[in-house]
Amino acid sequence: MKVELENVLPGDIEKRSFEIIGEELGDRKLDPQLEPIIKRVIHTSADFDYVDNLVFSEGVVDKAIEAIKEGAYIITDTQMAKSGINKKALAKFGGEVLNFMSDEDVAAIAKKNGTTRATACIDKAATLDKPLIFAVGNAPTALVRLYELINEGKIKPRLIIGVPVGFVNVVQSKELIMETDVPYIVARGRKGGSNVAAAICNALLYIMDKSRGE
Repeated sequence: MKVELENVLPGDIEKRSFEIIGEELGDRKLDPQLEPIIKRVIHTSADFDYVDNLVFSEGVVDKAIEAIKEGAYIITDTQMAKSGINKKALAKFGGEVLNFMSDEDVAAIAKKNGTTRATACIDKAATLDKPLIFAVGNAPTALVRLYELINEGKIKPRLIIGVPVGFVNVVQSKELIMETDVPYIVARGRKGGSNVAAAICNALLYIMDKSRGE
């Protein structure tokens, strides 16, 4: 069997990838405001199921952009998601990406309370006096804790990206977030991951850079 490779320059690989995504979507029409996010998640995962799995609350892109412009901090539940987010682009607006999973106080609180570190991370983030965006790609317990704190009136995130991957309480935790009045982007079902969480953040930042003509 002869394998024929496309002759694509290294700098053109991403561009060609998005062209292929467009070709494979065919006549499928996407909301123009959501299209950059959906396509970047497909690019990251090579999974076209996200066309149907990604669920967006009303006006979420505009609300997310407004939060980032106000210097929102992005809180991740994994170091992988943190490392994948374009921190330089976020810093233009005064924002930072934070992850508390390795913090000693988080480990101590989780042990004391018999919870996961992800739960303790959400409690720590709730003490920050900043606009907050949560990018959850791994731990459904983080989404459950967010749901609890929102209902208790102890936190009001500007955006929740709820895309944990897995089997135990993953589907249920995402459904809980969609019951709140907080803006959300959720990957309904079992699929997701830290790479997907980072891709959604980067898509929002890319939309902002493009609107600024950068």
